[in-house]
Amino acid sequence: MADSGLLLKRGSCRSTWLRVRKARPQLILSRRPRRRLGSLRWCGRRRLRWRLLQAQASGVDWREGARQVSRAAAARRPNTATPSPIPSPTPASEPESEPELESASSCHRPLLIPPVRPVGPGRALLLLPVEQGFTFSGICRVTCLYGQVQVFGFTISQGQPAQDIFSVYTHSCLSIHALHYSQPEKSKKELKREARNLLKSHLNLDDRRWSMQNFSPQCSIVLLEHLKTATVNFITSYPGSSYIFVQESPTPQIKPEYLALRSVGIRREKKRKGLQLTESTLSALEELVNVSCDGCPVILVCGSQDVGKSTFNRYLINHLLNSLPCVDYLECDLGQTEFTPPGCISLLNITEPVLGPPFTHLRTPQKMVYYGKPSCKNNYENYIDIVKYVFSAYKRESPLIVNTMGWVSDQGLLLLIDLIRLLSPSHVVQFRSDHSKYMPDLTPQYVDDMDGLYTKSKTKMRNRRFRLAAFADALEFADEEKESPVEFTGHKLIGVYTDFAFRITPRNRESHNKILRDLSILSYLSQLQPPMPKPLSPLHSLTPYQVPFNAVALRITHSDVAPTHILYAVNASWVGLCKIQDDVRGYTNGPILLAQTPICDCLGFGICRGIDMEKRLYHILTPVPPEELRTVNCLLVGAIAIPHCVLKCQRGIEGTVPYVTTDYNFKLPGASEKIGAREPEEAHKEKPYRRPKFCRKMK
Repeated sequence: MADSGLLLKRGSCRSTWLRVRKARPQLILSRRPRRRLGSLRWCGRRRLRWRLLQAQASGVDWREGARQVSRAAAARRPNTATPSPIPSPTPASEPESEPELESASSCHRPLLIPPVRPVGPGRALLLLPVEQGFTFSGICRVTCLYGQVQVFGFTISQGQPAQDIFSVYTHSCLSIHALHYSQPEKSKKELKREARNLLKSHLNLDDRRWSMQNFSPQCSIVLLEHLKTATVNFITSYPGSSYIFVQESPTPQIKPEYLALRSVGIRREKKRKGLQLTESTLSALEELVNVSCDGCPVILVCGSQDVGKSTFNRYLINHLLNSLPCVDYLECDLGQTEFTPPGCISLLNITEPVLGPPFTHLRTPQKMVYYGKPSCKNNYENYIDIVKYVFSAYKRESPLIVNTMGWVSDQGLLLLIDLIRLLSPSHVVQFRSDHSKYMPDLTPQYVDDMDGLYTKSKTKMRNRRFRLAAFADALEFADEEKESPVEFTGHKLIGVYTDFAFRITPRNRESHNKILRDLSILSYLSQLQPPMPKPLSPLHSLTPYQVPFNAVALRITHSDVAPTHILYAVNASWVGLCKIQDDVRGYTNGPILLAQTPICDCLGFGICRGIDMEKRLYHILTPVPPEELRTVNCLLVGAIAIPHCVLKCQRGIEGTVPYVTTDYNFKLPGASEKIGAREPEEAHKEKPYRRPKFCRKMK
């Protein structure tokens, strides 16, 4: 290789040699094959290239069957070459400087590029050497056939069920990493026999042979399958949403690997596009996992917007599920909820990993209250009361992760101090980054010395303990806890520094968050669709429930509306299906209006498709089961709006689209305001009722 610079100047063979070197820089050709390469015809070059690729995939030198590589040639290998195999233990009498090229049956060379092989329509096989990763975009179903891999902190071992992975455009790309796994002391032949038996039920003979040819100890064999769910089909059926799950390459390629991955529905991405965790993040994860295995800590995660709180929560949940059966999760962020539609405060028990953004893993909560707005500004007291009500359902049987809002300045910081005193977390994880707003360290001493919005400082407590006498009556404790005084110890502060490459700026943050909220609502509405492989049904073709006026009470949560306009506000709106303690039966007519917004359980959501004034019926479209709908006696309407695409893109409708009009008066009070948008931090005045840009006609 010392004279490779001179050989590249030899006219006719230069371009061909450069193409081979560019495609596979780790392949090594001696002088004679490079000279012969220029005289080969196209078919000969193709056969030689295929031989080189096979040698690279198997991890051995392509000339091994013909002759051995000399010591000098091995010493002059470039840095881009495949690393040399780890030599087997030798007796002390043998010199270590004697380089010997081992046979393919007794050595393992880690592959720089994991090989991919198509194994059928919509299926591909991936071989991952240990400690290597495969970063991709798109969605697929991952099955670990042999070995052990990790995705987003969750470990998938052989024999476990397949997992659906969502590496979508709106978030960082995910990676599949091969892990070290313990295995009994066996020869490579025995390991191959074991792996071959595991692959019999999934692959045919040719694919198993290919796997065994590329097999190496401690490698992992992963099956990638095309994924189609009712949620994916429903979201992608609306214009502008198809790019979220699958992105086409800007330059079409004809490489076999690209075509194999394209049939699955994914695309290989560069490692830098994947999720990169800082040292402080990994240290915090390790500490919290160790603490959770020994008890049931309450972990509160806080920080400003777009610093990685939600990503950290998902990663922590997946890590905990590797060793625990379940994890509790308290959602206190109204604008960017993780497992429910926006505008909710909820408590959930998570038993399955979360391998995607929020709109891909909506869950049914244990307890949920519909606040009705993406922000709690101008109504902090009601927000605190709802958090207390939901937190009372926590049974302290598993670790609890508390997600908070990204509003950490001015009154938002004081509200966060109230939450820390109310929930009494054992650990507070505080995020910061170079682009985030300044936030003081929430040490126990700082929290004790600061007044919140509704709580006072505890500077007189020398041992850094504080007593929540004001909140003790609102919380539900076990019998043995009621007998003893309600005391909470100070928390431990864990600082985490993040350094993400953000595409979100203050200008596009609101539109980005609005898209994520719309996707969560679309994901919830996808539960109305029949299971795969049945075709999608338009929402207007589904049969709604008929609810009498006198069976449910009504309340507009985000604004004061005149009683004569209540039905106009309810029609074609996103409504929360709730259960209040008061008995609303006995009223002959309707509608029944509530004077105050109740704090009550929310069982689900729906769309008020129409109102029949003659029969005095609400037409509600919802995926909530009928047995739960029997207990619903209250409809709450908030500032969370139905996505515009649901109303404007109704398939199969000719002529005028219902609830959509071009004749709209923007001079009406509140007509030009945004629907479902977060209020700016400077706004502190109550705004009038907002009439959306859709004509709300009643039957």
